[in-house]
Amino acid sequence: MAASVLISIKTNDDKIEIVNQLLLPHITEYVEVDTIEDAHDAIKTMKIRGAPAIASLASLTFAQYLSRALRQDPLPDYFSSGEALKAHVQPLLDYLYTARPTAVNLGNATHRLTKKLDDAIAANEDARTIARGLIEEGKLIAGEDVGRNKAMAKWGGDWLISRVQPPTGKTLNVLTVCNTGSLATSGYGTALGLITYLHEVGQLDKAYFTQTAPYHQGSRLTALELKTLQIPSVMICDTMVGSLFQHHNIHAVAKLAVGADRIAKNGDTANKIGTYNAAVLAARHKIPFIVVAPISTVDLKIDSGEQIPIEHRPALEACLVRGAIYPPTSEGKVEQAQVMLTPVGLDGIYNPSFDVTPAELITAIVTEKGVAVKKDGEDFFDLTPVV
Repeated sequence: MAASVLISIKTNDDKIEIVNQLLLPHITEYVEVDTIEDAHDAIKTMKIRGAPAIASLASLTFAQYLSRALRQDPLPDYFSSGEALKAHVQPLLDYLYTARPTAVNLGNATHRLTKKLDDAIAANEDARTIARGLIEEGKLIAGEDVGRNKAMAKWGGDWLISRVQPPTGKTLNVLTVCNTGSLATSGYGTALGLITYLHEVGQLDKAYFTQTAPYHQGSRLTALELKTLQIPSVMICDTMVGSLFQHHNIHAVAKLAVGADRIAKNGDTANKIGTYNAAVLAARHKIPFIVVAPISTVDLKIDSGEQIPIEHRPALEACLVRGAIYPPTSEGKVEQAQVMLTPVGLDGIYNPSFDVTPAELITAIVTEKGVAVKKDGEDFFDLTPVV
């Protein structure tokens, strides 16, 4: 599989394409995102997912919208003043945010663009100048992602190596939940970036990853990324985490690394459903639990995880699974099918997309600015040094 499949967003001038992650790993299909509505739908239906990636898509699509508007002749009426421009584009930003509200990166991106807009109006800039500034800011939001991911990976990887002090190379075994690599970001990844970094510096033995039902981001996407990058890996079912810790040598100081969708001021972290389960088991087995996430994921406006809104996906999604028909046809053509695993019309389905891991179960939180740990005897983080 070519490494190009790991590019979640492709741009060429004002053309934006995303890889349809619902069809991976068996079919690689790029879908054009041509409107604000297209971006909202792609985020909502999870054609693209991962908190950093959806923030990048929203920002790029907003920039695309304004770029096209500036080329119209005559200019649209909303370019008559800064206030008229705000009245027109603010609802677009608000609409984009509604696609997946748990992922704070999306909110931070739209709020950052709103602040840019308000500051420009306060500075009495004309509407066209304001629009150009918003276009630049939108592209900047997306462009910052890869660099900070690599910074986080190095911070977290070096911290882990220093803590473990492995006597030889290829010693560390790391478990990750969901998909936190290039497909969830604009490149390299967060927790999967840490794993990639450990592999690059010769310290990784194996990467373990959960399937992450019901969307199977682990078995579909993380498996694809690790296979493409030729990183030694082992897939486990979500219910096998305890058995893995109990019966396998995940190294005496094996680490559990996850990404995050929102981190509260005290360090409580919302991530893909199943993360809390893994954290509880890690604590039971005294395996340090590491959160790797950009500063944009930290929400200092909320004190604890109790205030994080948790998205619930449609119940039907927990009943379905999509994949390639096996065995393949004699011609070797890949055919996909979606099947129902449950009885038709099943009532009473609980399907939250995220859960919250309390800070007391987290060993370290890594951002692009460094590594935060709790003070002795405390069950909360001071994230000030790393945001």
